[in-house]
Amino acid sequence: MIRRFAPSRHLWLSCTLVAGIFGSPAALLAGDADPSLSFAEIYRSQGVLGSDLSSKSRTLAGRTVHMLGYMAPPLKPDVRFFVLTRAPVALCPFCNSDADWPGDIVVVYPRDAGGWRQDGTPVAVSGTLEIGSRTDRETGFVSMVRIVDATVQSVR
Repeated sequence: MIRRFAPSRHLWLSCTLVAGIFGSPAALLAGDADPSLSFAEIYRSQGVLGSDLSSKSRTLAGRTVHMLGYMAPPLKPDVRFFVLTRAPVALCPFCNSDADWPGDIVVVYPRDAGGWRQDGTPVAVSGTLEIGSRTDRETGFVSMVRIVDATVQSVR
């Protein structure tokens, strides 16, 4: 019988603290060969003139990666994707002005549509990393970084 590893919130927060010193918490939780990517590793620089993706992001494009983060509240209840953020967000950050938007979001397209809940808990995401500007056909939402064909697990 295969037993799934379900890390606790305490473990997730501990790994996040250790990650600040030693690397990404997703690598500590993943336990396999696929690389992890943290929010701090996505961009080399961000500013008023735009964002520059890091060499790590460019190298990992097209590969399976692991990330940890929080689901932002949905844009609409029936969208096929969710937005992964570094920290929990109480309100939809995209429903307000541009100034309220986090600068380092990742759009996640889960493999199983509707198999996830946006309840503010931390999640572990694994899927194929895509980079570059892309507009979602159904919503018009523009993203620079995406994880597609993703599996999503709550981290409790």
